[in-house]
Amino acid sequence: MNVVFDLGMVLIEWDPRHLYRNVFADEAKMEWFLAEVCSPAWNLEQDKGRSWDDAIGEAIARHPTWEYEIRLYRSRWMEMVPGAIAESVGILEELHGRGTPLYAITNWNGETFWETRERFPFLSLFRDIVVSGDENLLKPEPAIFQLLARRNGIDLGHSIFIDDSLKNVKGAEAVGMKGHHFTSPEGLRTALRTRGLLSKSRES
Repeated sequence: MNVVFDLGMVLIEWDPRHLYRNVFADEAKMEWFLAEVCSPAWNLEQDKGRSWDDAIGEAIARHPTWEYEIRLYRSRWMEMVPGAIAESVGILEELHGRGTPLYAITNWNGETFWETRERFPFLSLFRDIVVSGDENLLKPEPAIFQLLARRNGIDLGHSIFIDDSLKNVKGAEAVGMKGHHFTSPEGLRTALRTRGLLSKSRES
């Protein structure tokens, strides 16, 4: 069976709060900023391929008094990514060691993904990574899963998709994939063992 991973918050930690807690003294003000100025919906447009110049310009036009903080979202973006989720990476490495075909689909801006990729050598274990910002497609759109299948000649019906977003998991299931809603590495390990993709005892 093919195993298809999401990256952010499954294998790689990402949260803009890692940056903005060093910028805002007031937690409530930070939360307002991340909900209203540089919001998840705003960031998702970059994941779909909008340029950072356009994104920053759009946000500044809406909230000109927050220009400094808005510009930090790109200039200090790497501070939002503190590191890998080690237990999940361990699972990925075990699957690779067993010869499991590994793929990834990520909602991630192309520019920042390719900058970040150099930090995580385990990403080389994937046979292919579909990056939404490079393809102008987003999970859970059917087309992004179908692109993975077409590009690699794989059967989506013989694939399991792992994502921390239930909406994305449902999108994968809608195109015939098995789905696993990631909430913890332990839960993922249990699910993969149940499917016979990992051994009952952790391999050394």
